[in-house]
Amino acid sequence: MLYIHGVGHFHPENEICNKFLENLDIGTSNDWIIDRVGIENRRTVLDLEYIMQTKNDDTRAAAEASLYSNAVTGKHAAEMAISRAGISKDQIGMVIAGGCTPENSTPAEACAIAAELELTVPCIDLNSACSSFGAHIHFLSMLNDARVPEFILIVSPENTTRTVDYTDRRAAVLWGDGTSAAVVSTKVQSRAVVKSTSIISDPAGWNKVVIPRTGHFDQDGPAVQAFAVKKTSITVKSIRERLNGKADSMLFIGHQANLRMLETVCRRCDISSNQHYYNVNQFGNTAAAGAPTVMSQNWENFESGDVLAMVMVGAGLTWAGLSIEFN
Repeated sequence: MLYIHGVGHFHPENEICNKFLENLDIGTSNDWIIDRVGIENRRTVLDLEYIMQTKNDDTRAAAEASLYSNAVTGKHAAEMAISRAGISKDQIGMVIAGGCTPENSTPAEACAIAAELELTVPCIDLNSACSSFGAHIHFLSMLNDARVPEFILIVSPENTTRTVDYTDRRAAVLWGDGTSAAVVSTKVQSRAVVKSTSIISDPAGWNKVVIPRTGHFDQDGPAVQAFAVKKTSITVKSIRERLNGKADSMLFIGHQANLRMLETVCRRCDISSNQHYYNVNQFGNTAAAGAPTVMSQNWENFESGDVLAMVMVGAGLTWAGLSIEFN
């Protein structure tokens, strides 16, 4: 059994609104964006003047134009999660990080985050693109060993706007930056209990979503959207079938790819608007951090008896599902 003790999130302060994208003169408009993806605002670690002047034509310059490193955004989200868990940071026995865009190939990003937190503990990365949070929970839920630390910190620093080509309106309208964190335990109980996990891959589609090293994000948009809708719907229905009479209290958080995709899933799965939690309209697609930042922003609102279905899909192609019960 795995328990979630606290969650945290961080979004940088620089905003990329639809008007800003219009001013880039890349053939987009507020109406076009709202109609297709339902996103109004995004956050970025990048300097806005840098985007306006260069459109990030050389991603190697993006690090210098960033207000924050992944390690610093990871620290901010982690501090919120640790505070909500009601523990001291010295009780963390391991740090696991992962997402789409680590800043370095080596070392593990978890090491850089732990250094910011002044922790000396085992640190590893576990990356599964946008489904990384689901992968973290799935693998940790299978651990049942006396050597597992009481509290483990998992972090997904997703500052993906560094990889966006701001001459490409398909990508520019989607991406925002955000970081999620969670404190979990296999030993110490809490009000949030992970009841089921799953992770599945279809590697034949590995090249449908790609961020090459020092290159720009690229995807086969229509194929990926269809995949995301299909696999999210199947996973939600599978979770609901296992709830044994609790289906009416099921809440849904999906991968924050775009609002229109999520709305399609809700129609297919008969999820009402008051059961659907999201933030993609104000923060954009924040990759692996998307779904867990939604959970973090609503952490205080979950009540005893709530069952949360979380589904994350991403490159690989990989999709993960979680059901979390609040007691």
